[in-house]
Amino acid sequence: MKLDILAFGAHPDDVELGCSGTIAKEISLGKKVGIIDLTRGELGTRGSAETRDKEAQEAAKILGVSIRENLGFRDGFFVNDESHQLEIIKMIRKYQPEIVLCNAIDDRHIDHGKGSKLVSDACFLSGLIKIETQLEGVIQKAWRPKVVYHYIQWKNIEPDFAVDITGFIDTKMGSVLAYGTQFYDPNSKEPVTPITSKNFLDSIKYRAQDLGRLIGVEYAEGFTVERYLAVNSLGDLI
Repeated sequence: MKLDILAFGAHPDDVELGCSGTIAKEISLGKKVGIIDLTRGELGTRGSAETRDKEAQEAAKILGVSIRENLGFRDGFFVNDESHQLEIIKMIRKYQPEIVLCNAIDDRHIDHGKGSKLVSDACFLSGLIKIETQLEGVIQKAWRPKVVYHYIQWKNIEPDFAVDITGFIDTKMGSVLAYGTQFYDPNSKEPVTPITSKNFLDSIKYRAQDLGRLIGVEYAEGFTVERYLAVNSLGDLI
């Protein structure tokens, strides 16, 4: 299956927190979108790998993505080396996305920056014909996405561009709340973490609202780029 957009996250819920409004909007416009999680989030303070698996699939249904896969890398300990790159290259060549979305280039969680660089490097390497990969016994064709964009996570990194997600904020919040073990629950007896506070849950919406204010819309999500943005004409900008 060829996808238009493939979003990677170091952990299940990274994509939902960072760019699920954009994903929901693109799907409404007829684009085919997929999500690939690098790890199962097994080191998370709350929940377990098994609960995160279920939550990730529920979030995928809410967003309406075409596929969701998990590469099973070690949470906290995966590295940017040949073996990890090859696994991502297989996914890029399998789904042949035009656009790849991935973690913030710098963030509070060490896996976010690592995942960002790992996916970005794999996107380049995936276009080299002398790197041979096989999937289910079939040699894959080289494929390089046209662009790689990085969504914004914990840190308030200044975006290079912002996507208007007005009309999709409820879908975004629904996909986030599918992770019932991970976020604010006043009745939970599990340990408190930086992402389990009510303030963090509220911040998902008010940060999108503030970015929307800055570009003249209700809600927005921001992204950073690896190379210059290009438009056909000034009229492409809003």
